[in-house]
Amino acid sequence: MRLNHTKFTISFATLKPYLLMLLFILCILNAGIVRADENRGWYIGGALGKTKYDLDNRNIAEEIATDQFTVNSIESDTNDKGYKLFAGYQFNSHVSLEGGYFDLGKTDFTALVTPTGSLYGQSEFKGINLDLIGRVPFTEKLSGFGLIGVTYAKRNDSFAPSEAIFVANPNRDDKNFNPKIGLGLEYAFTPSWAARLEVERYRLNDAIDKKGYANFLSLGLVYKFGRKAAPVVAPAPAPAPVVRQQEYCTTLDIEFEIDNAAIQRAEKEKLAVVANFLNKYPATTAVIEGHTDDVGDTDRNLGLSQRRAESVVDYLAANYNIARNRLTATGYGESQPIADNATEDGKRHNRRIKAVISCANDIAGLQPLTARVTMALKMEYARNNADVAEEYYGELNRVGKFLNDNPDVTATVEGHTDNTSPATAVKVSQLRAQKVVDYLVEKAGVDRSRLTAEGFGLSRRYAYNSTETGRQQNRRVSIIINYPNP
Repeated sequence: MRLNHTKFTISFATLKPYLLMLLFILCILNAGIVRADENRGWYIGGALGKTKYDLDNRNIAEEIATDQFTVNSIESDTNDKGYKLFAGYQFNSHVSLEGGYFDLGKTDFTALVTPTGSLYGQSEFKGINLDLIGRVPFTEKLSGFGLIGVTYAKRNDSFAPSEAIFVANPNRDDKNFNPKIGLGLEYAFTPSWAARLEVERYRLNDAIDKKGYANFLSLGLVYKFGRKAAPVVAPAPAPAPVVRQQEYCTTLDIEFEIDNAAIQRAEKEKLAVVANFLNKYPATTAVIEGHTDDVGDTDRNLGLSQRRAESVVDYLAANYNIARNRLTATGYGESQPIADNATEDGKRHNRRIKAVISCANDIAGLQPLTARVTMALKMEYARNNADVAEEYYGELNRVGKFLNDNPDVTATVEGHTDNTSPATAVKVSQLRAQKVVDYLVEKAGVDRSRLTAEGFGLSRRYAYNSTETGRQQNRRVSIIINYPNP
């Protein structure tokens, strides 16, 4: 038998798939080798599969035959069954190290030669391996993996010549180190048991020390030690239906007349809402903040804002029995404007009370009284004039209809003036209010007993009298609806 022992060389093309697989494994190592988790532990397994050999049997036959014979044809059987057993340690969800034993089965060939004769050859491969495995979990149960490893394989060869063929050594064996790569899927039925489907490519040395391959497709079973199923927790009984607890908070904003701390009738409806909240939730408290515009002395404005806050506290305590220790009055003067003091509207918004009321939790839910309609109609007049202008007839008729539709309410008509003399101011403002009352009685059919006329002169300025626009706004009548106590 003639054997050619070629020099051992490896080209880049040969190593390329192994290098790519190694790069894949290194990436996974970088992602998770130092982060051990609940998936770590030992495991064992086994697999059965089919082997497909990729060996140059013609070249083997030609090398083994003597010089005076020529190979005419060759028939090969490159498929067989194989198995492997393995054990490994899984460091975490991504990385494990695995060793095992494999038997890839046999491959054989029959070569016909000239002069007449034949040569039958058979090789079988088995050995041990060590693999580095990188995993990529797809779902809680399914993961993919790649591996790169090294094998130490034993090859057993046997040759049976016929007629004129002669083989000097018909039986031989050899052992070699070679690399391997693989890809696969693993599905965990339980934390302890999993199925594995994988394909591996083994690098082999054939009978004449040429490089060949064996591709092994297998299906296996894996048992993982120390893995426990998650405890089954009995579902808790359905809770009795309840209304979701809600948090209720409220604030209050009311405005004041110029240089005045008295609470206007129209604002008392807002205070009724706040009082209902405080009575509904006796554990809540309120901070009543008083504010002014920036007209006048700063210290005087600070005192005015304090009086405004205290007037609200007094009103809530006297009319709704709110304990005073739940109410705090604080005056801020002109220091916290919410609008531009350069305009009349801005000044008016800054003359205010803000009530900040603590939050309350309630399962049943709060249904407070809403602020009822005040219909604070403002009617403007020429200087020292008390006649009702025709342009207000439509509004007054609507007020009359509201009063007739709601016989349990009353109305107060308030008259106001600008900076005329005090005596004239009171007289003119009272006359303005009275003429509106007369209109509602005579034209709208409202019972006079339900109407009250009051003149406030120039004591309740809506705007400053420093401009004609401000004076015009102060020459007015307001109609305030009064509701019976709930």
